[in-house]
Amino acid sequence: MRTVGFTGARIDRADAIRNDPERLADAMSTLSARLLRLDGIDPVDDGMGGLVWGSLAEVEPDRELLFLGMVEGKPRFAPLAPPGVVYDARSRTAWQVLGLLAPDQAALYAAARSLIDWHSRHRFCAQCGGATTVAKGGWQRNCGQCAAQHFPRTDPVVIMLAEYEGKALVGRQHGWPPGRYSALA
Repeated sequence: MRTVGFTGARIDRADAIRNDPERLADAMSTLSARLLRLDGIDPVDDGMGGLVWGSLAEVEPDRELLFLGMVEGKPRFAPLAPPGVVYDARSRTAWQVLGLLAPDQAALYAAARSLIDWHSRHRFCAQCGGATTVAKGGWQRNCGQCAAQHFPRTDPVVIMLAEYEGKALVGRQHGWPPGRYSALA
């Protein structure tokens, strides 16, 4: 049986670290901290089903970071988009690379990608229009004007797979790569 994609990420989201500015700063300064290498918002794969990680020293000094969590006791980060940059969410490159990544790696990348995209689209408060800043390691944004707290959306969803006599009904969008199918939602 084929493994389901976007499942099994082996990361500890480390909420206790994310909520403690001192511990988060310590995580950023440790030599074992790793930075997810991205091409814009697309993943860079190592050719063996894994993501490519670099050193935090590789990131520009003024670039904000997203704290993804801990993998095997090592802090993992991803660079947020520079101010004013909104990435194209419909990247063909991402589709190609996702097919090469192991499911746990695809799940980790998907979390990073969705948060990076959310940050680039929510730099201003929906309540008052004031500028927002990154908080809690990138899992929240705070308004400096009205003190509103903003969080990424989580939409509960149920996806059913219609099955009859051992066959499943699936679909695909015209723009998807050949061989890519999805359950109907």
